[in-house]
Amino acid sequence: MLTPTNSPIVAAYMAKTPRSAALHAEASAHLPSGIAHDSRYTDPYPVYVARAAGPRKWDMDGNGLIDFYGGHGALLLGHCNPAVTEAAQRQLGLGTHFGACHALELGWSRLVTQMVPCAERVRFTSSGTEATHMALRLARAFTGRRKVIRFQRHFHGWHDHMAFGVDNHFDGTPSPGVLPELAAEVVLVPPNDLEAVTRAFEGDPDIAAVILEPTGASTGMIPTGAAFLRGLRNTVTAHGAVLIFDEVVTGFRVSPGGAQQALGVTPDLCTLAKVVAGGLPGGAVAGRKEILDWIDFDVSAAKGREKIKHQGTYNANPVSAAAGIEALTQIRDGDACARATAAATALRAAFNRVLAEEGIPWSVYGEHSVLHFFTNPDGLAIDPEAWDANTQPVGVFKTDPRKTMLAKLYLSLVVSGLDPKGPRGVILSATHGEAEIAEAADGWRRALRMLKEEGELRP
Repeated sequence: MLTPTNSPIVAAYMAKTPRSAALHAEASAHLPSGIAHDSRYTDPYPVYVARAAGPRKWDMDGNGLIDFYGGHGALLLGHCNPAVTEAAQRQLGLGTHFGACHALELGWSRLVTQMVPCAERVRFTSSGTEATHMALRLARAFTGRRKVIRFQRHFHGWHDHMAFGVDNHFDGTPSPGVLPELAAEVVLVPPNDLEAVTRAFEGDPDIAAVILEPTGASTGMIPTGAAFLRGLRNTVTAHGAVLIFDEVVTGFRVSPGGAQQALGVTPDLCTLAKVVAGGLPGGAVAGRKEILDWIDFDVSAAKGREKIKHQGTYNANPVSAAAGIEALTQIRDGDACARATAAATALRAAFNRVLAEEGIPWSVYGEHSVLHFFTNPDGLAIDPEAWDANTQPVGVFKTDPRKTMLAKLYLSLVVSGLDPKGPRGVILSATHGEAEIAEAADGWRRALRMLKEEGELRP
C-alpha cells in the first residue's frame, strides 16, 4: 500500500481528500475492498463524488475535477444534460416500473433501429454484460454451434465467457469461479490476427461467432483498423458464423450509428449500453431479424422450435427509456459526436505537446473521443507528437509493470484537478470545451512534474 511517509504525491492526495478517506474506511466494513466496481479500486482509497455538471464534478471535500471518465463512457452529453434530466424526472413522476409494455420502449427501439446499421431488431437488457451474454446465446442458437472466438485484451463484461483473457489468463485458462468446461468453448486469439482467426475456423467447425470491440481492445488501446474489420467480416461470412461488434462504449459515441457506421463494416449483431440509455442503466442487443427471431414467440412457434427465453426485471425500464430517447434524439439530430471528437483531438495535441516540452518519451493516442496513455514501458525513443499508434506492433501495447508509478500518476492527476480513467487515459464528452482543455493541459504538466520530482520517470 502507498503511504505518504515517502511520497509527496500520496501525502497531497490524502491531505486534499479527508472525507473520501473517512467514507472509504466506513465502506470497507460493508463492501468488498470498499468499492462497487473493480476499476474504482485505488491505493490508498478512491475519490467520493458529491455532484457533477457538464464536464466537471466535485468531490465530498468540495474539490473541483474536470471529469475525463464520463460515467465509464456513458455520458457523451456530459453530466446532467438539461433535456435528458428533465425527461428522466418527468418519467419518475409517472412511474418507474409498470410491469407492462409502455410506449417509451417503442420510441426507444425505433431510434436504435433507425440509427444503427445492423439493427433490424433490438432487445433491451439492463447492462452491457447482459447484452454480450445474450448475443452469444443468440449466435449459438442461430448457428447450432458451441464455440466463440474472442481476441485477447478485448473486454466484453464479466460473465463466464468473458471473465478471462482481458488482463490475464491469455492462455484461455479460466479465472476463479469459471468452469474449465466453459472456458474450453472460448477460442482466444491475438488482437488483429486474421490468420489466427482463419486457422481457428479451418481447424474447428463448431465456432458459432466472433466477438470484438470494433475500434480495438479496451476501446482502441490496441487499435483495430477498418481494413482488418473488412477482412474479418469476409472470413466470418465465409465460415457461416456470426460477427458480433461489442459497441457498448463505441455505440452512438464514435458516430450516431456507432463504429460500424464510421468504419463502414456491418456486423450481424451488436451489443449496446452506456450512451444508449442516456447515462442511466440500460443495454441492448441489436442485429439481423433472423437471428433476433430466436427470441420471438410467434416465429419460433411457426418454425417448430423452442425459443430463447429472455426475462429481465429492468429491460427497457421506462426511466432509462425516457433518458435514452432524449439522448439518442440529440445525438441523431445534433453534432455531439463531432464535438466530443474535436475536443479529444485538441486535448491529445495539448497533452503530447506537454510531453515533448517536458522531455518525457510517452504519447497520448486514440481516435474519436477516447484517448489512451502510452507510458512506454520498454523505454523506446519516441517523439510524443509524431508517434503513430496505428503503425505499431501489438506487442508494444503491453501492460506497464511500474505499478507504483501508475498509481502515483493517477493520484497526481487528481491532485492537479483531473479525474481520468485511472492511469490509462481519458474519455471526453461534447461538453468539454477550450477552458477544460487548457486547464487539463496545465494539470497534466503539474502531474508529470510531480512524478519527476519523486524519481518515477525515466530521464
